[in-house]
Amino acid sequence: MKSEEISRRSFLKRALALSAVSAIPSFWTPAHGRVLPTSPLISANDRVNIAFIGIGQRGGEIAKELYNTGLCNVVALCDVDMGAPHTQEIINMFPKAARFQDFRTMFDRMADKIDAVSVGVPDHSHFPITIEAMAHGKHVYVEKPMARTFQEIEIMMRGAKKYGVVTQMGNQGHSEANYFQFKAWKEAGIIKDVTAITAHMNNPRRWHGWNPNIRHMPMGEPVPETMDWDTWIGVAQYHDYNHDYHLGQWRCWYDFGMGVLGDWGAHILDTAHEFLDLGLPTEINPLYLKDHNPFFFPMSSTLLFKFPERGNMPAVDITWYDGLDNIPSVPEGYGVSELDPNIPTVAGGKIQPAKLNPGKEIYSKELTFKGGSHGSTLSIIPDEKAKEMESRLPEVPKSPSNHFANFLLSCMGKEKTRSPFSIAGPLSQVFCLGVLSQRLNRKLVFDRDTKQITNDPEANKMLCGVPPRKGWEQYYTI
Repeated sequence: MKSEEISRRSFLKRALALSAVSAIPSFWTPAHGRVLPTSPLISANDRVNIAFIGIGQRGGEIAKELYNTGLCNVVALCDVDMGAPHTQEIINMFPKAARFQDFRTMFDRMADKIDAVSVGVPDHSHFPITIEAMAHGKHVYVEKPMARTFQEIEIMMRGAKKYGVVTQMGNQGHSEANYFQFKAWKEAGIIKDVTAITAHMNNPRRWHGWNPNIRHMPMGEPVPETMDWDTWIGVAQYHDYNHDYHLGQWRCWYDFGMGVLGDWGAHILDTAHEFLDLGLPTEINPLYLKDHNPFFFPMSSTLLFKFPERGNMPAVDITWYDGLDNIPSVPEGYGVSELDPNIPTVAGGKIQPAKLNPGKEIYSKELTFKGGSHGSTLSIIPDEKAKEMESRLPEVPKSPSNHFANFLLSCMGKEKTRSPFSIAGPLSQVFCLGVLSQRLNRKLVFDRDTKQITNDPEANKMLCGVPPRKGWEQYYTI
């Protein structure tokens, strides 16, 4: 074993044993004679020294967005396939940045030069990279969903609290107009007494067209010469390399990704989840799974999530629809849409629009709201009701910063992140429970207090996922 590997493991074990106070990194600056672990000040020229972990595809987009804020210095690049065509753009943008294929080696060699990291990698690798970064006292921007299993997210939330680092999940609409409008309308009493939400994402997915009668995972293929496949696999159960795991195809497989729900749920349901204080559901019921199989996600899914009463707010049912043939019914007054008689009705409802954009409909006791995805705002429907309510709508403030600037400014102690792990964690856990019900194709009853599935022992064990591979166990000991 390499000496730096022994050193890293020893460090991680020591870090996991330390308190949050003793784990405060040296670049945090005391304010008024005391350390503020949740509002650290970055001292290097008012810019955050950042390392980009994952620089191809979505990871590359995140890297460019963070850099374009003008608030960071790029000190390191890390990707398991640094020689691949899809990583070259970012490498060429930052020729002076140190380069690594293994995030563990990067932290071994230059942790003292890094203030923060972005994590734009497959879902199954979010967890170990984030834990490693936090144990070194580094602030973390991690793409949605936070992680692939319920328990991993639980550990990440504990880690953020323990180490006092700034965290942000990458559901960028949470810093745009949708966020500020929902917040203002909720505080003004426009959005109240919500009882049901319909959420939908019916666009084509990568696995549409695959054979659902699959009997095993894809057969092994030669690993590209430039790729570190062992690090790509990380904590997950080992599979030989196959091109259908790489370049975004990981999203299709239960072992690596979170399907449509994990990919789009955080862009559609984030504001409702936060401002309606939904927390975790008590029941998750897969009402419809087309071409269910144990390896990759269904061609279409309808999932019902039940949330209980919360304070003076009534219980809420959220029904999620995905799939090309699974477009939900829309309420009266939704708006004019082209109709396709070839699409069957749903539960005896109206003929559906040929395509329904990703979004949601929110039903309260008095009003119905129509909304989209990401930063798009809500509207009241039908139009007659919207006109009646117009004079009562509060002024909605503009966002002071986009999601990427918000993260970096928070690293400087100038703002607070809008999607920290404390907020994004329970939201991501909702999706973990939904994916678990998809995978098993059965109803789950969940105890919000004990955070256990009470009606299905097998499902309850799967909250933790499969045991990590040998050599990766330390990430689960925080």
